[in-house]
Amino acid sequence: MLKARVLTALLLLPAVLAALFFLPDLYWAWLMLAVTLVGAREWAAIAGYSSLQRGLYVLLTLAIGAILMSQASRSAEWSIFSAAALFWIVLAPLWLRSKWQARPQAIMALVGWLVLIPTWLALVSLRGIGPGVLLGLMTLVWIADSAAYFAGRRFGKHRLAPAISPGKTWEGVAGAFIGVTLYALAWAGWDNSAEPFRHGLPGGMLLLWLLTAFSILGDLFESWMKRVAGLKDSGRLLPGHGGVLDRIDALTAALPMAAFGLLLIKDYNAI
Repeated sequence: MLKARVLTALLLLPAVLAALFFLPDLYWAWLMLAVTLVGAREWAAIAGYSSLQRGLYVLLTLAIGAILMSQASRSAEWSIFSAAALFWIVLAPLWLRSKWQARPQAIMALVGWLVLIPTWLALVSLRGIGPGVLLGLMTLVWIADSAAYFAGRRFGKHRLAPAISPGKTWEGVAGAFIGVTLYALAWAGWDNSAEPFRHGLPGGMLLLWLLTAFSILGDLFESWMKRVAGLKDSGRLLPGHGGVLDRIDALTAALPMAAFGLLLIKDYNAI
């Protein structure tokens, strides 16, 4: 399993980096939408949709993405990222706290779009700020996830959410924040003019800590949804990793919140 996981990552990483830095903006947007459509199909399976309903859900997701690309505007970004912020700050924590297991089809469709569409838009919007910014934020999530995994395995004793994801521990959370703190210091030392640190190291550090918390929340939310659906993985597309949602679960919360936070900072400074 570990060998397959490493090999898949080694094959995917160069392709992702090449696309991130060299694809024209429009092609990047369509490529990320294609990835989002795979995630939409996996979400439809988690929602318990029939094969026909899954296909329809993917088509509707494609239509939403195409409309947003053809009618891109600052107000649309604000609306979508604000809806995502409301979901991740209020609704997702309440969902997990209550351990809600109901899966009404209409609600599952809306939640899927609240998870996937802002993530896709954040991938496009943050890359528009700069490929290095998007890569830096994605790396933040990967470091948080890896640090949590290794700290949890080595020191984990106190479970974070045993009914949702038994393997996660508070020691792993501490490891994630320590890893992100070291990463943030290195990033700021390398380029203190990078977007997260444009207004100083303390503000940038706070932003990255908040994104770390949201990345953990995104991971827990997808874990709970899979547990309710009786699934171990969201799919089998990526050997050793599972499905697309298994790889982007933490990103689905962190990236929209990053885009929302940077929009807030930009508009506040424009006043």
